[in-house]
Amino acid sequence: MDLEARMTPQVTAGRMDVRWDMSYKSLQRFGSPGFFPEGSILSLEGVVKASGAWNGQLEPRGDKTQGQLVPGTYLDLPEGLTDGAALDRSGTIRFEPAGLSLKFTPAEGDVKVNSDDSTDIQYTGSWQWDYTAAKYDDYQKDIRWTEGLDATAKLAFLGTKVSYIGRREQDLSKIRVKIDGQEVTSGLVEPGKDSSGNPMTGTKSQEVLWTSPQLDYGPHTIEIINTESKRAYLDAFQVFISDVPEPPEHDKATCTMQNDPGAIDVTVPGGTTTPTDDPTNTNSPDPSNTNTDDPNNPNPNNPDPDDDNDVDSHATVGGDFVRVVTPTTTTTATTTVTPRSTGPTATKYYRAQVANTPSGGVETGVAPDEDRPPYSLMAGGMALVMGTAGGGLLLRRRRAEHAGGAQ
Repeated sequence: MDLEARMTPQVTAGRMDVRWDMSYKSLQRFGSPGFFPEGSILSLEGVVKASGAWNGQLEPRGDKTQGQLVPGTYLDLPEGLTDGAALDRSGTIRFEPAGLSLKFTPAEGDVKVNSDDSTDIQYTGSWQWDYTAAKYDDYQKDIRWTEGLDATAKLAFLGTKVSYIGRREQDLSKIRVKIDGQEVTSGLVEPGKDSSGNPMTGTKSQEVLWTSPQLDYGPHTIEIINTESKRAYLDAFQVFISDVPEPPEHDKATCTMQNDPGAIDVTVPGGTTTPTDDPTNTNSPDPSNTNTDDPNNPNPNNPDPDDDNDVDSHATVGGDFVRVVTPTTTTTATTTVTPRSTGPTATKYYRAQVANTPSGGVETGVAPDEDRPPYSLMAGGMALVMGTAGGGLLLRRRRAEHAGGAQ
């Protein structure tokens, strides 16, 4: 399965930021590894290596809260990943993307798995299904039942505890319950008796017939076995998840780059070349200044922004001013464009409306002439394709809306 990311560096006075925008590249998706209540979180963390005027590693991160989940349903990706750092020196910074890691943190709570879910509950032996809304208050208005000796129902789940829910009524079969293939409590479940151990005289629906002890968070199975040739019911299983501060490895995955996107170089000049607000400064964006670029009066000393000789991935920053040349390829070759302190200039500047751009990459500054490429505080992004290289997050297509499961 592949993800596509677009990495976009930003540089403003005193700060640099990197944003990744993520999307699925095909119909294949990350899927839920189990049954979870609303509020689980999918976290993505990228790695960007920075070298040159700033050396180190940025880790853009984003989280996305999920709705109620059943195994295999799509996980929604974060809208964007961001990270930044202070910038206190001039020079060229090279941004190179690296890997991407994913982590699924389950929400604390519980979710019921309806007996009608024959996709995730494995039945052996003869089981029947009844719609019961007219007479009984069973969960989701239906129930499974069997009269077969040794008939079983088995659920695989991720969680910390699980309950078996069914009916209590007169003369029902005794049930054996196993967790991970073993009996963890002594004795058989007796749905033919009430909670005090007295024989039933009527019918009670949605009764919690058995609950497991506390389990370590992770993959488990629950299995119920009919021990007599008498009727036994299964209405639902209820899966519980306690607080999980750090998911284990089976709830993580790692992606590696499948292409070579190259790098993005951003040059931050020193203070001596920084334009000012002085109206006598020939680099001022004052529209009355005759030294600014005029598309109707081209200057032969001014490079055409559409010229193929422009740098592929380059931004020049001075004080609050930024010039960005959007890359057309992913080459790493760069040429520094430095504003002159006097005389005609090859760079037209636009003052940012804010001193520091908020994370997220909103474009700022005065719009340029329509016949020129747009200027912004973003360096042009690069596309990179990430492929999963392990981990336990399921990769499935979305289940049909009518499929059974948690409700």
